[in-house]
Amino acid sequence: MNQPRPVVVLGDDGISRCAWSAGDEEYRRYHDEEWGVELRGDRPLFEKVSLEGFQAGLSWIAILRRRDTFRAAFHDFDIDLVAALTEPDVDRLMLDGGIIRNRAKIEATIANAGIVRQLVQDDPGAFDRLLWGFATPRGSRPRPVNFGDIPAVTAESTALSRELRAIGLRFVGPTTTYALMQSSGMVDDHVEGCWRAA
Repeated sequence: MNQPRPVVVLGDDGISRCAWSAGDEEYRRYHDEEWGVELRGDRPLFEKVSLEGFQAGLSWIAILRRRDTFRAAFHDFDIDLVAALTEPDVDRLMLDGGIIRNRAKIEATIANAGIVRQLVQDDPGAFDRLLWGFATPRGSRPRPVNFGDIPAVTAESTALSRELRAIGLRFVGPTTTYALMQSSGMVDDHVEGCWRAA
C-alpha cells in the first residue's frame, strides 16, 4: 500500500517546510527567502515572467540553477537592453549552454521586453500594477492543507494570462501565470504546518 506523500517535511535544521522544497538546498533557500514573498517593480517582475516562460515544460529547479547565467545572458533582465537584442544576439544565446536554448522562448523574451518597454516608458510601474491587479488577497481563501488544495490554474491566473496575451506577451499561459503568482507573492500557497504559513 502506497503511503501518501508528505505535505510538510521537518528539515535537519528543525524547521517545517512545504515538502516540495525538502530535497534540494537551493530549493530550500528559494522556499524560505523568495517563494510567496511579495515581489514588486517592473524589472523584477519582467525577470520573473521571463524565467517562468523558460520554465514551461521543465522543472523550476532547472531554471533556478541557471538563474545567474540567465541574468548574465539577458543583461540582468534590464527591459530596455533586452528589447534591443537582435537576431545575432538570438544566435549567440542559442550557443549559451548556461541557459535553456529554445529559440522560441528566447525570441519571446525579447519581444515581451519590447511590449513591456512600451507599457512602462511613459508610466513607470504600469507592468507591476497590471500584474498585481490580479493578485489574490491574503486570507481570502483557506490555506492549503494538502497538495490537492493547490490548483495549477485559477480564474485569476486565467484572466491574467488573457490580459497579457491581449497586449502581445507570449509564453504566459494560465499555468505559467499561476506559477508567477505563487512565486511573486500574488497568492500564498505555503501549506498548513509550513513555517512560512505562520
